[in-house]
Amino acid sequence: MTPTPSTQKPQNPIISRLWNIIRDETTVYIVKRVLQAILTLFLASALSFFIIQLAPGDYLDTLRQNPQISQETLQDLEQRFGLDKPAIQQYFQWLGQILTRGDFGISFAYQRPVGSILAERIPATLMLSISSIIVTWAIAIPLGIFAAVNQDKLSDRVLRLISYIGQGLPTLITGLLLLFLAQLTSPLFPVGGMTSIGHADLSPIGKFLDLAWHLILPTIALSVAGFAGLQRITRGELLDVLRQDYIQTARAKGLPENRVIYVHALRNAVNPLITLLGFEFSNLLSGAFITETFFNWPGLGRLTLEAVRAQDLYLVMASLMMAAVMLIVGNLLADLMLKFVDPRISLSQLK
Repeated sequence: MTPTPSTQKPQNPIISRLWNIIRDETTVYIVKRVLQAILTLFLASALSFFIIQLAPGDYLDTLRQNPQISQETLQDLEQRFGLDKPAIQQYFQWLGQILTRGDFGISFAYQRPVGSILAERIPATLMLSISSIIVTWAIAIPLGIFAAVNQDKLSDRVLRLISYIGQGLPTLITGLLLLFLAQLTSPLFPVGGMTSIGHADLSPIGKFLDLAWHLILPTIALSVAGFAGLQRITRGELLDVLRQDYIQTARAKGLPENRVIYVHALRNAVNPLITLLGFEFSNLLSGAFITETFFNWPGLGRLTLEAVRAQDLYLVMASLMMAAVMLIVGNLLADLMLKFVDPRISLSQLK
């Protein structure tokens, strides 16, 4: 039977390799998720823009109360920022300049392009979020495994109590307690900013250590609730796997207990944990609003809060979109990691 043109594979080696990449399940899945992300970001941006418009007043209200600012100046600023136009026209004008020029607009408060402000703040938030994820997983996973292996023993009960307390402490309370600790132990821990005053004069290793020193308290504040929840989930998932028949069979064959736990059981218990990884970015960002404010950390969460207070429309919109992008990218990376860890999983079946 002669294959139809649509099913024939290209004969050129380079084209054939590209054809295989295009038809690869992972590539198809990534393209599908990117297209879904574009639609999601469009709907989220439109909804956010019009909800923000429901708030009474605008950025110029504060300036209008200043008698030293003339009416002509206010009208000029209103036209410059586009606040004299209907909301729907403002939105599509803002969206159009993003799509055509990559321009997120001008910040009302900073009088600078929004893109340059975000470029300064996003690395700080990513640094704090990634360090929090590393600390959370490095502590919670081993303790969850230890608690499952020692089920109902004193150590397991103590760890469960710690996890209950950790989940019951919101980031607000954790941040306040850590600030109080920093005050008691001063100057052991810094409580403000990313770096010390003489940071620029330090060696590269000194700059890294100084930055890590300032990361300690914000990272702990952002990690406590996540660590407690992840520890409980790890314990529960591993206990479920340890009760499976194939685990009992592996033990009956005389395999060492460590091999049964860390090779056979943990490999199947880790899949749900990887799925949770994608939601860490959104959860961490919501906690970063409080943490960055408490510890004067110059990140995206604190910037968004300040922009909301000032009714800095375009800065608020760009910050919200960056948060949405972080959530989408986090979920996509979690799915790809799940496929990498367990090749039996089909990406097309993931929801």
